[in-house]
Amino acid sequence: MSSTVSTGTKGRPGQGVRAGRPHAAWALPGVLFFAFFAIAPMALAFYLSFTSWNGLGDPEPAGLANWRKLFNDPRLTQSITVTVLLTVVSWSFQTVISLLLGVWAAGRQRNRAVLSAIFFTPFLLSSTAIALLFYSLLDPNFGIIRGDTFGSTSGAFLAIVFVGGWQFIPFHTLIYQGGARQIPEVLYQAAAIDGAGRYRQFFSITLPQLRNTATTSSVLMIVGSLTYFETVLILTQGGPGTDTAILPYLMYEAGFKSYDFGYASAIASFLVVAATALSLLLVRLTGFGAMRSTREGM
Repeated sequence: MSSTVSTGTKGRPGQGVRAGRPHAAWALPGVLFFAFFAIAPMALAFYLSFTSWNGLGDPEPAGLANWRKLFNDPRLTQSITVTVLLTVVSWSFQTVISLLLGVWAAGRQRNRAVLSAIFFTPFLLSSTAIALLFYSLLDPNFGIIRGDTFGSTSGAFLAIVFVGGWQFIPFHTLIYQGGARQIPEVLYQAAAIDGAGRYRQFFSITLPQLRNTATTSSVLMIVGSLTYFETVLILTQGGPGTDTAILPYLMYEAGFKSYDFGYASAIASFLVVAATALSLLLVRLTGFGAMRSTREGM
């Protein structure tokens, strides 16, 4: 009695070759997880944005009152400005360093694996623990760096940028490292034969080949910058004054200081729409959505 084992790539004689794609049922656990922990909370927040609720009792319908309050709030413009500025500066800071480190880590230098593992360590820590650590280090009375760092607008802002970069640069370094390792070695060999030096190879081969990798990293950076919260809450609490009060912190104040969860839900919904629109715009402008893998279907 014989049995036939299907490999997913070879059919019986006379039959066509079928790609070994997994069944759609394999995606069901992931879809359910995403629906329960992402879609459902977003839908609930959107519903609450049309209600008046202090966290106790039942929400009462409020129509568009929370949305009118949001767009008439003078703090909204300042929060959007601070959020955009934080996003741009964080993206510039993290991209340059993580790109250079990623390309370096993809090489064959000695102790590369050990150093890469050390660089990746900060990403394993929680944002809260890292913020508490740097808050202690920058404390004006007992910290290593003396001076009122959080007392000035520029000092508080740069502290947030640096702490966020210290945590997330290792993650983006890993992304660029993987992308750099996929660049065919023959391109560099041909460039060396033509007399191109290391810097010319970097700007003419490495950077163009990492275009899609940079897009992926940038989308993650930008969306992550829009959702900064723990770092701002622990380091500056939106200060000095309201100079670092980004949108997520404004949402926190509305919900957990003023107990106006309807207004806080309106801010949260606005953040979701803004982050989604910005991500789609980046994908559209960079052409990332038209990219197709050469291993599609494998």
